[in-house]
Amino acid sequence: MKLTRPYQPLLLRILHGLTGVFLVAAILTAFWTYDTYDGRWGRIPLPSYREIEGLHGTFGLFTLLIFPAFVLYAFHKGQKRLIQPDSLTKLVQVGKPIWWYTLNRLTNTFALLALTFALFSGKMMDETWLPQGELNHVWYYAHLIAWVIMVVAIAFHLLINAKVGGVPLLLSMLNWQFRDKDSPTFWSAHISQWWSSLWQGSWSNWFPSSRTLVLLESAILISIVAAWIIPLFK
Repeated sequence: MKLTRPYQPLLLRILHGLTGVFLVAAILTAFWTYDTYDGRWGRIPLPSYREIEGLHGTFGLFTLLIFPAFVLYAFHKGQKRLIQPDSLTKLVQVGKPIWWYTLNRLTNTFALLALTFALFSGKMMDETWLPQGELNHVWYYAHLIAWVIMVVAIAFHLLINAKVGGVPLLLSMLNWQFRDKDSPTFWSAHISQWWSSLWQGSWSNWFPSSRTLVLLESAILISIVAAWIIPLFK
């Protein structure tokens, strides 16, 4: 029997890929920043690079810029990959396929929340703290905790996806072939249709049916907006 190769929508692969590349770069440079300026909980022999914090901030900024688009896609086109109203009840079926699929949705959702926390706490920091040796700010500790949570979230995200779909699922995110309906030539038409539906008041097609997803999406988007606004009043 011929196995079908998992297919991921092109827009998902682009948004997921960009977010992943910038995020991994931010995570690696975050540890290098900690290793250079702090190291109270252990360090490794990385070269001292005083400009590393600025590089980390650049990758963090790129992640923050692409993240809203990824969030909108995840909570609408990709909402079936996130937590569902019956997810908690299905967790009692330990070891069954539905349990793994439910766990996969939970880890996907957790990764989005973890990234929100990491981006928000990072924006609350001042770039002068670490170079001046100011290591006891609350938001610096929050950002360190967010780094640990983010690493754990990515690890679970990869492991559970590998368990559910195996290597073919992981590799499907790296495949640049796309179906005709996913062609970028149709994107402008899709955007026009979406914008028209908003003006016509078709909100039922915009918001997911799950109240949980609506609340989570709203919380994430509000956090992103707040991350830009709050530093203006420091």
